[in-house]
Amino acid sequence: MINNLQFLPALVPRTKLLQCIEQELAQCPVVAVLGARQVGKTTLARRIASQTSEPPTLFELESHTTRKALSEAPEFVLRNSTGLVIIDNVQRHPELLAILKRICENPNRQAQFLLFSSTSPDLTQGVSESLSRTVRFIDMCGFSLDEIGFNNQNRLWFRGGLPRSYLSKDDDAARRWLNSFVRSYLERDVLSIDPRATPVLVERFIGMLARHHGYTWNASQIGDSLGIRDRAVNRFRDILSNSLMIRCLPAWSDNLGKRLIKSPKIYLRDSGILHFLLGLTSFSELAIHPCFLSSWEGFALEQTLVAHGSHESYFYRTQRGTELDLLLLRNDKRWGFEFKCSDAPRTSKSMHIAIKDLNLEHLWVIYPGTKSFPLTESITTLPLGQVSSLVF
Repeated sequence: MINNLQFLPALVPRTKLLQCIEQELAQCPVVAVLGARQVGKTTLARRIASQTSEPPTLFELESHTTRKALSEAPEFVLRNSTGLVIIDNVQRHPELLAILKRICENPNRQAQFLLFSSTSPDLTQGVSESLSRTVRFIDMCGFSLDEIGFNNQNRLWFRGGLPRSYLSKDDDAARRWLNSFVRSYLERDVLSIDPRATPVLVERFIGMLARHHGYTWNASQIGDSLGIRDRAVNRFRDILSNSLMIRCLPAWSDNLGKRLIKSPKIYLRDSGILHFLLGLTSFSELAIHPCFLSSWEGFALEQTLVAHGSHESYFYRTQRGTELDLLLLRNDKRWGFEFKCSDAPRTSKSMHIAIKDLNLEHLWVIYPGTKSFPLTESITTLPLGQVSSLVF
């Protein structure tokens, strides 16, 4: 168990996320909040419903009764709605997207629509095709360091950001919940999408991804270990990526003068799930585990992308060994990040080569300390707790 933690209330305010939703609703008739299972979407939907000045209409489609009721006459119900209409778990009723398109084409409509959904290829494509001009997307993850505070960084790192894991009374309770979550995820998400899979095979696959966390993707290596073909391995990877269990960080390849690694890097997006799959029961076990450095890399990477968005994000590696953990393209400029779990990070030859190869505006070395200081004119050490303050 991690000691000396700052007390936290059972309900963590998600102020920035709520403000973002409010801003988008002021500009667009449909806002879609997309996130993995158990990141708190339903809790947020209910909180918004309870805080609006005029009570909104709330449809929770996880409920069979509500889903059946809305299925009887969905266009009639939605077209005659007024004010804010919140539809939670809209992936359970994807045909609503075409109906919302027709409603939003009517200039006399009296409603705005806030959708909450677990991401899926069909839903995202459906929204893009049906509501491309009237919808705004907002990505939602588990708790971020901004939301829970720097004093709780190690707790967030070890338990992950899924609310029920993070807010558990102790590490053992968090581990029990994660065990239940992973098994439910396998049954409800993976096996329902791919009936050819088996629970044992997919569980072995996810466990292998945990051991390859932060590595470049090698379907043949994983397939040989599991005794299955590359096509099946890539299919499993895509299922986990589309349901936001893993992040496939693409390789930067716009450098014709270099021999580059082109396969993506694979990370378990939630560090708590990673540590559970690796069998870790405490932060002290993590500190001496071989995955310690790669775990920090993945955790810091996710926090950086939560703060600054995951669009146009890459890693960079040449076959000669030059690498950069994260490359962000923002406002036609290139910014670099290295994630080092060290008390006193130092520069490396690889950093200087990456700055030159990629023409970086600046490179930040993100570490778990508390003070920011320059290493060179173009390289700065920055605490993870300050990464959201960067302005590009």
